[in-house]
Amino acid sequence: MAKKISVGTLISGGGTNLQAIIDACLNNSIDANILFTGSDSPGVKGLERAQKANIDTFVVDYSQIIQSCKKGINDTDLPKDFNLEEIQSKQQLVAGDASKEQIAFFLKSRAIAERKFLDIILAYNVDLLVLAGFMRVLTPYFIDRINTDPGRYKIMNIHPALLPSFPGTDGYGDTFAYGCKVGGCTVHFIDYGEDTGPIIGQKAFEIEDDDTLDDIKRKGLKKEWKLYPHCIQKFADSF
Repeated sequence: MAKKISVGTLISGGGTNLQAIIDACLNNSIDANILFTGSDSPGVKGLERAQKANIDTFVVDYSQIIQSCKKGINDTDLPKDFNLEEIQSKQQLVAGDASKEQIAFFLKSRAIAERKFLDIILAYNVDLLVLAGFMRVLTPYFIDRINTDPGRYKIMNIHPALLPSFPGTDGYGDTFAYGCKVGGCTVHFIDYGEDTGPIIGQKAFEIEDDDTLDDIKRKGLKKEWKLYPHCIQKFADSF
């Protein structure tokens, strides 16, 4: 058997993709071990899944941090290595019509939360960070501290659409609303844009005329649970 890579995972909710990856690790169908599962929300089902598998878990409560930031952000609240001008020059996530103040608040508040994640994550020294239903966008501040080797991506994400079509938060909903006859999911690496990083793998499914949005989501999830472990193995094979 090939050397197993060390994987960290981030989630926001139920963790069905996380469970698929856990199962693949446990039955040795992929050469990977999950070292931790972090969440931006306390009490979610995905944390229970990880704990049942004896995986370390932790929470950085984004909502609480953002609410606190709305009361005001002092320079002392920011990470010592945070440089607003540098991060602004790289970010591609904020709408072009956002004000300078809105952009600054977004990047500062996220960096405060991201630093809390990084302080935990970096201690594990994982080979790959997998976003298994993590619903927060990552800023260049976070990405640059994970992707430390030029040209080598270390953050993987799954998206509920066949990218580059339908990026954003509701891939299956957008697929349904557009009337597509083929749907699918995509695993890709994270870069500074929204769902714009290099594609690792995709799976497609046919949409019947009488399929509802729930049907599309059900079909999509079944594909996701197979695709994500497969793409992690592709990464392991190249490591």
